[in-house]
This record gives sequence, C-alpha cells and structure tokens, in this order.
Amino acid sequence: MDKPYADIPGTTVFDADMARQGYWVNQFCVSLMKPENRKRFLADEESYLDEWPVSAGQRQAVLDRDYNALLKLGGNVYFFSKLFFTDEVSFEEAAAGMTGVSREEYRAMMIGGGRSIEGNRFQSEWES
Repeated sequence: MDKPYADIPGTTVFDADMARQGYWVNQFCVSLMKPENRKRFLADEESYLDEWPVSAGQRQAVLDRDYNALLKLGGNVYFFSKLFFTDEVSFEEAAAGMTGVSREEYRAMMIGGGRSIEGNRFQSEWES
C-alpha cells in the first residue's frame, strides 16, 4: 500500500494494516507469556504453531527466529519479544541481531544516542 511513511529506511510502521496482517502471529507470541505454553512450544514448535492460523511466511519466520521478517509480516516487537524471551535471549541481544551488529556495538550505539539520521532519512538516500 502507498503510505506517506513508507520511505523511512529501516523502519516498519506498525499501523492498522500491519496489525490486521500480524494478528495471529502476535496472538501466538502473547500466548508465550504463560509458562506452560512456553514449555509446550519449546518441546514441539511445529505442533504448537499448528494451533495458530499464521501464514506460511510468519510460521517460517518464527521457526527461523527471523525477527526482521516477522516485522515485515505484521509482527510487533512488543509481542514477539515473548519469543526471544522464551529462548532466553535479551531484548538488547535480539535488537543487536536485528540491526546486524554485535551486542556491544548495539549497546554503544544506543548509549551514544542511536543511529545518526544523516543518510537515513529516506530510502532514496541509500541508493548508489
């Protein structure tokens, strides 16, 4: 869809369309708040995912722990953080992986104020 904010590089805006697209994968993630569900999921991820009407892409993203793919498929980081917490991965570690840097580099970047906006305002700035 044509959205006025679609040109922000490295950003997926979680709007109403994304919420509809990711509803079931986000509900799956919220289910992991319960210890018994985390245990069931970790024991047999495929079978647990069979209980949720997620898309094939969302399913694969969960199995691969591809958080960037989950974002593109309607996942909301505040919901799918339950997935990396289930794997005993910290938010900082997961975010570092999503940005393609080490945990230490990510921490230093965030302490330093985050990514510079220079060259990161529009996707067209990324083109060679």
